[in-house]
Amino acid sequence: MGVDGETGAEFAVDLEANLRGLRDRALSGRYRAPPVRRVLIPKGDGKKTRPIGITTFEDKVLQRAVVMALEPVYEEEFTDFSYGFRRGRSAHDALRDLQHQLWKMGGGVVLELDIQSFFDQIDRGLLQQILRQRVTDGVLLRLIGKWLHAGVMEDGRLSQPESGTPQGGVISPLLANIYLHEVFDGWWIREVLPRLGGEAHAFRYADDIVIVFANERDARRVMEVLPKRFGRFGLTLHPEKTRLVPFQRPRTPLGAKMEAKPGSFDFLGFTQYWTRSRKGHEAEDGTKPSGQGVVDRPCAARHTHRPVVEQAKTLGKKAARALRLLRGHGELPCLGAVLPRGEAHLARAVCRRSQRGRSVGRDFGLLEAESAPRPLWFTRSASVSESPDAEEPDAGI
Repeated sequence: MGVDGETGAEFAVDLEANLRGLRDRALSGRYRAPPVRRVLIPKGDGKKTRPIGITTFEDKVLQRAVVMALEPVYEEEFTDFSYGFRRGRSAHDALRDLQHQLWKMGGGVVLELDIQSFFDQIDRGLLQQILRQRVTDGVLLRLIGKWLHAGVMEDGRLSQPESGTPQGGVISPLLANIYLHEVFDGWWIREVLPRLGGEAHAFRYADDIVIVFANERDARRVMEVLPKRFGRFGLTLHPEKTRLVPFQRPRTPLGAKMEAKPGSFDFLGFTQYWTRSRKGHEAEDGTKPSGQGVVDRPCAARHTHRPVVEQAKTLGKKAARALRLLRGHGELPCLGAVLPRGEAHLARAVCRRSQRGRSVGRDFGLLEAESAPRPLWFTRSASVSESPDAEEPDAGI
């Protein structure tokens, strides 16, 4: 809940009157955006944290109404390679289309972009200028301005950041897409693509961006101008994590050893790489989960004190999120890396709390019963030798 402590159930007690009062305050300009309550949640590696802004329930309702008004306007502009937080599009679609294009092009040179603290760096003044190019309703613009300058409440202290928009608000994903459409998407289509000498395709999910180039010269030219382009909008690219990755598909005769392996890169939590087909012949595109899997050692250690069933359910929730991305992408190889590794960390953590150095069979039975959702179906990976004429092989993901 937000800084006012009001829940959805409390707001619904007198729903019609509350909605009517909220609408009247918004239209008349009397609405005041309360500060956002900031909480820190651990990132996937368990070592760093990500700030999330929790708005009041009234803010959630009003922001949802504004999103419903603005989405149809901007959906006409948004590009096909933008996948994040859009109706009918998902991370699943982004991964599928990326791998299809890699297969179709035979790889290439991949430019992996990393924007430092994107949500904290957004220039509010520029964002409001961008909004005014398409939005003429003064009420909507005024409300968004109030949310951008509402302030942040953390541990009882109110602060007023000079830039950024809180990550976690209902309207934040749409504002992020609008901003990055101006920073990157539109610029890529208008200014960059016509000047390239070869084929190139961009894929963006929120602030995660990768670009696949057919030739290295184009990739290096674009990489040189990207920092200046993003800098014009107050954004900074990480100098080490923004990198070029050689990703050409290895060409080796049947039966021969694979030549020096090409690089790999991460996108939406999954590592893209080239690997052998199932019969050990030519290379095919593959994917595996990035990092240590569903549950890493630090995560397992943090939950050791909890009952076994609760620990297992934590693993189950994390595995379910992974499964949503894996379904439809040949999930069997990925699950072979994800689920056993997470269960092994969890089982070792349970054993360590036993004075005998091992856990009783009942506990492991609970782990097996509660820990991970088991896939109901698998899509068989296609290899070059098995389906040479396939238009869209489902290989490796």
